[in-house]
Amino acid sequence: MHAASGGLPTQRILHVFRAPVGGLFRHVVDLARLQAAAGHRVGIVCDASTGGERAAQALADLAPSLVLGITRLPMRRNPHPSDLAALRAIARRAAAVGATVLHGHGAKGGVYARMAMVPGHAPIRAYTPHGGSYNYKPGTLRHRFYMGLERLMGLRTDVFLFESEYVAGRHRTFAGDPRRITRIVHNGIGEAEFAPIVPAEERYDLVYIGELRDAKGVPFLLDALLRLRAAGRPLRLLMVGSGPDAAILAERVVAMGLGDAVAFEPPQAIRPVLARGRLMVVPSLAESLPYVVLEAAAACQPLVATNVGGIPEIFGAAASELVPPRDGQALARAIARVLDEEPDARRRRFESLAASVRARFPMTRMGSDVLSGYAAALRARAPDTGPGPAMASTAS
Repeated sequence: MHAASGGLPTQRILHVFRAPVGGLFRHVVDLARLQAAAGHRVGIVCDASTGGERAAQALADLAPSLVLGITRLPMRRNPHPSDLAALRAIARRAAAVGATVLHGHGAKGGVYARMAMVPGHAPIRAYTPHGGSYNYKPGTLRHRFYMGLERLMGLRTDVFLFESEYVAGRHRTFAGDPRRITRIVHNGIGEAEFAPIVPAEERYDLVYIGELRDAKGVPFLLDALLRLRAAGRPLRLLMVGSGPDAAILAERVVAMGLGDAVAFEPPQAIRPVLARGRLMVVPSLAESLPYVVLEAAAACQPLVATNVGGIPEIFGAAASELVPPRDGQALARAIARVLDEEPDARRRRFESLAASVRARFPMTRMGSDVLSGYAAALRARAPDTGPGPAMASTAS
């Protein structure tokens, strides 16, 4: 193999994941571009039915960087007999392109990348959870089932590339020490995302950007909005996104008497949406290391977020400002506090957060750390020519 940029021999990398939407998809797109620019041959395998026109356009834009192409297959969110056909198709694709790295993203992509039996050779198997099944409530049957699967699939994993300290800790607690090469590779953002945002002429008071489902804490945001309006603050909320609970949430808004205060719009680019809001609210009940928080922080957007998952890792020294989840009253108080803050003091506070994010979450570091993880797995695999991953000690 020829050496690509950074000294790692040129690899043939297949990124495997289910849904081309949200932060996971953004992570894969960024990685694919970085890896292609470094001289590696990259391809994608993902679901054929999710993401709609927006995903199709994003994949078309990415296609020139994907020497190994784009393969779209039927993939179910939950375990299903059709997973066997998907595994066979992924194995055939990996063999056809001579993949040396199968990198699974998310719970379903992690299963496919690690369990596909590739004939003829043994690519290393990398896994980035992106929260996924680690966010299920501990002690529930679903959580125990998925953590049991993670323990088993750990035996077919060469390198864990956890996107946050939080998820790495959840794995150690509930799936056990992986006894494999382990890296914490934080999501990263590009320099252009730190450019100032010019506020729109007409702005909503609050903006929410993300999936429309209860697990994102949207009911608690609506409760906070109701409390603030009852206290004499005629605030308006823009909600941008889609999801399984969209219709239920729209009905709830009307039932709560907030029909004139809340507007819904479909998913779209984040920066123009930030320009249309005075304050972004992230009321999540569970997260890993959400891009929406990184992107808003980079843009110096005033924001209120809950103290869940990897969000404290993003806020760093300012993590004490985060709000307890599942508490509409606390969320309302935090929103009021930021809106009432003296403008210069508020600006300085979020400029400080942006500077911290710029120093700790560069996209280039994300790309180099992933390649470093691959390289460590390849070194550990070198003496072993068999189909299973080589055992390696955990490294930080």
